[in-house]
Amino acid sequence: MLVIPAIDLKEGRCVRLIQGRKDREIVFSHSPSSVAKTWEEAGAELIHVVDLDGAFEGKPLNGNAIRGIVDTVKVPVQLGGGMRTLETIENCLASGVNRVVLGTVVLNNPALVEEACSKFPGRILAAVDAREGMVVVKGWVEESTVTASELAKKLEKVGVASIVFTDIKRDGMLIGPNIGAAKELAESIVIPVIISGGISSLNDIQQIIPLEAVGIRGMIIGRAIYDGSIDLKEAITLVKGSRG
Repeated sequence: MLVIPAIDLKEGRCVRLIQGRKDREIVFSHSPSSVAKTWEEAGAELIHVVDLDGAFEGKPLNGNAIRGIVDTVKVPVQLGGGMRTLETIENCLASGVNRVVLGTVVLNNPALVEEACSKFPGRILAAVDAREGMVVVKGWVEESTVTASELAKKLEKVGVASIVFTDIKRDGMLIGPNIGAAKELAESIVIPVIISGGISSLNDIQQIIPLEAVGIRGMIIGRAIYDGSIDLKEAITLVKGSRG
């Protein structure tokens, strides 16, 4: 299981949005590449980057910051936010991004998801973002009538490599992850799941570790490693130690 630090980009800065709301922004750094380097030096084996402007506008808008991160670190970078055409996906992967995370299109354009999975096997992940079990899209502002588990099963069939599951009511709130929902989702599919949203303490991490047995292979941590609630190096050591 991996501990994966998150870097959320907005207007070239490293920020966090509380529950995904644009009007609840906390700026952590004006140098995302420096942040990425810090997380790499702490032992991160993968960095999760989200282009928030891209998620809201439908196309990546933080290209310079993303290139800066990719050029600065040696560990793989996975990128989400605004991936809504095959050309955009191709360009991101060609730029050095290791894997892309598709969001809105996983619900609105399943044909694109299937095409991308066929063309780039193992490099396409899908974000399943939910509020009270129901999938939300378009920067978390539009709610669907599809459950997280239903969508995950469909995505597994078209070939996505992994699911990134976020309970958006908990994202950025430091109130703990939705363990029950993540476990239910992981048990409904075979492909790996990465849990995100609300992880705020080493105790939360200890609760997630046993879920590796049901298919959860990673945890994305954002706000807690920026405000000091979690020391990333300590968290990584804890998870590695659990492997025996």
